[in-house]
Amino acid sequence: MIARMNISPEERERHNKARKFLLWLGIGSIIMAFAGLTSGYVVSRSSAKEWLIFELPSLFYFSTAIIMLSSVTMNWALASVKGANTKSSRIALLLTLVLGVCFILAQFAAWKELTAQNIFFTGPGHSNSGSYLYFLSGLHIAHLVVGIIALVVVNIKNINNKYSPANYLGVKLCAIYWHFLDVLWVYLFLFLYFIR
Repeated sequence: MIARMNISPEERERHNKARKFLLWLGIGSIIMAFAGLTSGYVVSRSSAKEWLIFELPSLFYFSTAIIMLSSVTMNWALASVKGANTKSSRIALLLTLVLGVCFILAQFAAWKELTAQNIFFTGPGHSNSGSYLYFLSGLHIAHLVVGIIALVVVNIKNINNKYSPANYLGVKLCAIYWHFLDVLWVYLFLFLYFIR
C-alpha cells in the first residue's frame, strides 16, 4: 500500500494508459462479437425457409429510454467529480446504478412478454428469430452486469472520497464503458426493429 502511495507521476500515467488500453481492447472484442452475431442473424434470416416475424416487446422501448437516461446521469456524475461536487456525484452515480438495474428488470419483463406470445428461446415451438432476440438481449445484459459491478465499485470509492478533480480515472473508465453499453443497446434495438 505504501509503495502505491509513492508511485511517480510517470508510473501513474503508464498505469492509467494501460487501464485505458485494456478497456478499449475489451470494447473492441465486444463490438466484434455483436457484429458477428448480427451478421449471423442476417444470414439466418435470408436463408431460412420460414422466419417468424413478431412485434418487439413494448418494454424494449421503455428499457431503451431507461438506458439512455442512465447515460445522462453518468455524464452528470463525471462532471460532478471533475467539479469536486461530492454530493452531486454521489446522487448521479447512485441514480445511474439504479437505472442500470431497472434496465435489466425491464429486459426480463420483456422476455415474459415474449413467452406470453409463445416466443421461446429454445424447446418445442421456438423460432430462430426468437432465439436470436433472446440471445442478443441476454448477452447485452451479461455485459451490463459487468457495468453494474463497476458502478458498485465506483459508488463505494466515491462515497469513501477516493476521487477528486485530479484523480477520477475510475469514474471516467466506468463512464466510457457505460456509454458504450448504451450505444450498443440502441444499435441492437434499431437492428431488431428494422431487420425482422
